[in-house]
Amino acid sequence: MLSPNDKKLEKLDPFYRPSVSKQKTSAEIISEARNALRTVRTQRPLTPLEDQRKLFGSASSRTPENRPPSSFSVHASSFESSDSKPISGTRLSPLELKPKAPASPATEEDPCPSFPKPPVDPAKIRRISSARARLFRAASQGALLPDRTLPPTQPKKRVESKETVMMGDSMVKINGIYLPESNAFGHLKSHPLQLTYDGDISEIKEQEVFKGTTPLPSHLRSGGDQGKRCSRASSCPSSSDQSRLDTKAGSKADLQEKDTEIEVNEVFWNTRIIPILRELEKKENIEMLCAACTQLHHTLEEGNMLGNRFKRRTILLKTLYKLVDVGSDLLSLKLAKIILALKVSGKNLLNVCKLIFKISRSEKNDSLIQNDSILESLLEVLRSEGLQANTEAFLYCMGAIKFISGNPGFLNEMIGKGAVEILLNLIKQINEITEKSGTCLPNSGHLLVQMTATLRNLVDSPLARSKLLSISALPQLCTVMGQYTGDKDVCTNIARIFSKLTSYHDCCVALANYSRCYALFLNLINKYQKKQDLVVRIVFILGNLTAKNNQAREQFCREKGSFPTLLSLFHTFYELDLHSRKRVEEGDDRPPARRPPAQAEDVLIKLTRVLANLAIHPRVGPAIAAHPRIVGLLLATLEYKSIDDCEELVINTTATINNLSYYQVKNSVIQDKKLYIAELLIKLLVSNNMDGILEAMRVFGNLSQDHDICDFIVQKNVHKFMIALLDAKHQDICFSACGVLLNLTVDKDKRVILKEEGGIKKLVDCLRDFGPTDWQLACLVCKTLWNFSENITSASSCFGVETTDTLLALLSSFLDEELALDESFDQDLKNYHRLHWETEFKPVAQQLLHRIQRHHTFLEPLPVPSF
Repeated sequence: MLSPNDKKLEKLDPFYRPSVSKQKTSAEIISEARNALRTVRTQRPLTPLEDQRKLFGSASSRTPENRPPSSFSVHASSFESSDSKPISGTRLSPLELKPKAPASPATEEDPCPSFPKPPVDPAKIRRISSARARLFRAASQGALLPDRTLPPTQPKKRVESKETVMMGDSMVKINGIYLPESNAFGHLKSHPLQLTYDGDISEIKEQEVFKGTTPLPSHLRSGGDQGKRCSRASSCPSSSDQSRLDTKAGSKADLQEKDTEIEVNEVFWNTRIIPILRELEKKENIEMLCAACTQLHHTLEEGNMLGNRFKRRTILLKTLYKLVDVGSDLLSLKLAKIILALKVSGKNLLNVCKLIFKISRSEKNDSLIQNDSILESLLEVLRSEGLQANTEAFLYCMGAIKFISGNPGFLNEMIGKGAVEILLNLIKQINEITEKSGTCLPNSGHLLVQMTATLRNLVDSPLARSKLLSISALPQLCTVMGQYTGDKDVCTNIARIFSKLTSYHDCCVALANYSRCYALFLNLINKYQKKQDLVVRIVFILGNLTAKNNQAREQFCREKGSFPTLLSLFHTFYELDLHSRKRVEEGDDRPPARRPPAQAEDVLIKLTRVLANLAIHPRVGPAIAAHPRIVGLLLATLEYKSIDDCEELVINTTATINNLSYYQVKNSVIQDKKLYIAELLIKLLVSNNMDGILEAMRVFGNLSQDHDICDFIVQKNVHKFMIALLDAKHQDICFSACGVLLNLTVDKDKRVILKEEGGIKKLVDCLRDFGPTDWQLACLVCKTLWNFSENITSASSCFGVETTDTLLALLSSFLDEELALDESFDQDLKNYHRLHWETEFKPVAQQLLHRIQRHHTFLEPLPVPSF
């Protein structure tokens, strides 16, 4: 007589998948229904390498007439001899000159009155101001002669200015001290400097102002009557003269120090620089010229003469420009490095960037570029020069950097020198200028193509990816995509960057959290629907975003027109692939399975992956399953495409159908066409592709919950195929096959088929081989054996004597032992498996063990088999 517990056990229903009336949450789906809903992987679209280095590759959407040239000549004549900064276009309003009447000359308080001065020519003012500054420096040396009293009969001419410089026919007054004119100019000659104006780069030659004893311009000379009123300068100082003298006296030490520095620079120039320039002018051979350039750069750096403040810079640049025509790439790189260090601007900056660009087009010059460290000079141009004033120069500078970044040997150096931060700073500038003005900068699209192509190369480095995340670069790149939607080249390059970045979890999460990206991607798909190279990457990015992020799936589906856009894209490339199906590439003798997918196929592969990932969402999945056009296209693809034609497309399509078949809702198109789907899956089961067989078995695992599909499986002998696959010694295959057999055993009439082909023994073997480490597979095996033994009267007759003994030993040991897990599992995953081992597997194993023991005649202890 059965005990109450035994009666309770006897009344338990057969194990099968959860009732369709109970809709599970996404967490339950992911954690409990292993492989029922799965994300799909695919390869990232690869960008073929260009045969030649060009500003814009052969796939560029720009026509030759609408893009800057990649080939050109740069000669010495291309450079300008005077490297001046651009003159401001702002016109200054003229000064209002209001002459004042002179005071009475007889007053004692002002024995030396000032007289109004006529307007002076602007060009002469510049020369006078430079000369005047030189005179002040000369006076500060303290080497002037003592004052002398002029003969009363000798006329004196003077000019009073703000700086108080007076000159006569034979006497010159400097800072209140008179000198004979010959002595004064002799003193100036001891300082043969070339004067410069700090506000401009152009130089003013000394000889134009001081050359021998050239008399002063006539407009600086005054009448002789004024000199008669003041026989000595010290007897009639003006108030401005006195304040100027006081100021100069206070800074005398500083001026002396500066003058000493100037004299030192003169000596350095004459003794160190000029001999090198003479060597360069000889042009004897390339090796000597290169060695001289290297020496020149080091010497200029040693003398602190680099930059745009060097007074003999123009002379030096002229010498360097002449050597460009020698035509040596090595020499040109050394020249370019010095020219950039001298901070040229305008046309000269453009030409030197073109020169480096031209050299960098040849891969054989990469070693020269690396040895000369020209990369640092190029990055300095981008860092220090103005973007809007040098857009064209930046274009060729970035073009050279792009070529260099294509060589993996430069990546660490570029990232270490701040290339990532420099490029993102420029991108931010372009975004800000575009947002403020509402229009894009001229040629900014050309520049962005080079910048984004460089970033695409840099993101191969983990350090570059880390930097991009730390400076929030992904939203900036999305902003560029939005502003330059009409520029396909820019959008394609950024899509290539994202396709690389989203292959990594942290970057994928960062982009998924930027909610504006989904609408942006949908807009680009609609705009460039037939542009395969751009579309395939955007769809790949969407597949990455929706692979492991349920929030991303929901945000994407909430965007207006998300499903119509995907459906339109699916239909477009389905038609393209269907029409090109009969076209076979000439000379392609490879087996069809190894042939790379065509362009249309590649888009369909990535698109079906997106649909499979979206179907995991508990609200999105049923909606897709009920969409007749989407399901229709999936089935049409599975119908006309064989796994030998395109393995990845067929497997992705089957995986999408598998995810959709999980939802047994009333309006599901999958459920309505389940028998047609089962027919399509048969050809996968009989293929030689194990991945295709596994996907087909998974779909059968979901569909076999329906009685009609179970009948179809038995009629087509699919169950025999499932039993045979239990010997595959592959956990996933055994799991899927066991799932189908479990659903078959729900029907009492079909339980007997489990004994065919030794099915019971194979199930026990799976339990022995995989049970200790796989609680889900062990659970399925126990549930299948429970269903099979529902009407058991004798365990030996039901399972067989040997199988029964093995089963009893296995269940007893599993109930006493803890789940064995690999050390590579992280702690959270270990805890998850151990929890389900206790809550899912052990109750089923306990029930099955109790049932077998009650109907087994041999109850003595059995030895535990070794595993």
